[in-house]
Amino acid sequence: MTTTLPEAFVERLSRIVPREQFESIIRTFDEPKQVTFRVNTLKSTAESLESELQAAEIPYERVGWLEGVYRISPADKLALTQTDAFYGGRLYIQNLASMVAPMILAPKPEETVLDLAAAPGGKTLMLAGMMQNTGWLSAVELSRERFFRLRDNLENQGVTNAHTYMTDGRSVGKKCPEMFDRILLDAPCSSEARFKTHDPKSMSFWTIHKVKETSKLQRRLLLSAFDALKPGGKLLYCTCSFSPEENESPLQHLLERHGEHLKTLPLSLPFDNVQKPLQRWGKEIFDERIQNGVRILPTDTIDGFFICLLEKTV
Repeated sequence: MTTTLPEAFVERLSRIVPREQFESIIRTFDEPKQVTFRVNTLKSTAESLESELQAAEIPYERVGWLEGVYRISPADKLALTQTDAFYGGRLYIQNLASMVAPMILAPKPEETVLDLAAAPGGKTLMLAGMMQNTGWLSAVELSRERFFRLRDNLENQGVTNAHTYMTDGRSVGKKCPEMFDRILLDAPCSSEARFKTHDPKSMSFWTIHKVKETSKLQRRLLLSAFDALKPGGKLLYCTCSFSPEENESPLQHLLERHGEHLKTLPLSLPFDNVQKPLQRWGKEIFDERIQNGVRILPTDTIDGFFICLLEKTV
């Protein structure tokens, strides 16, 4: 069964993305995407995983800009999930957009790192791999069901430096002031970038009201993340939504509160399906520092994503 995208969403999207790319972006919601996955460096190496894929006769292609990352056709996904490598946690299936966030945050071994809305844990796993299972990695999740899924995921993939907390991310800044070198806030959002016309459920809960309600939560999570960040530390804010209310607007709120203690850092991504953040939306005019963020535009391989890297000044 296929259905159409919500009319209000399509109308808003036409005002957000570049006009000349609008039609091709709309088409990405109709087709199953290429399946992307990466080697779990805590349990294997790219070379070893490639040998396993070849033995299982799964045709793969390397993603050139990120080592140990691969793509396969949607038709081969079932076979991939039946391999020993999958069951043994030596590979992790994840959209490329989700891999970009840890890549940009770039945690180092022995640092203190916070994943403020961590479930189901794909980005947490990648952070742990980049930290080589050293230092301190805090993973926070409020939902009980998602929390236990997160914990199982971390255990299956061999993560030992993560400490999991079933708590509200909005309270973390007050509990752990200026404690973390790096913070990832992949904020709960309306998940617009994950709409699929062949899966009506993926967009059944979307309304403009929900977008605005989610924006309030994101603002409070960002303020909490600011409080928990050490001076000189880096905070990565991202969502899988297109709506400015969930992207530029929460950042605007943060900069209005704490702008004298923050700067945004320019991002350079290894692909060109990107767009600068909006300068205004409705009556809201956004701080020019937000222009250092990036809106990733969807293709047949990567989901839409918004990303902005901030640094707390000393």
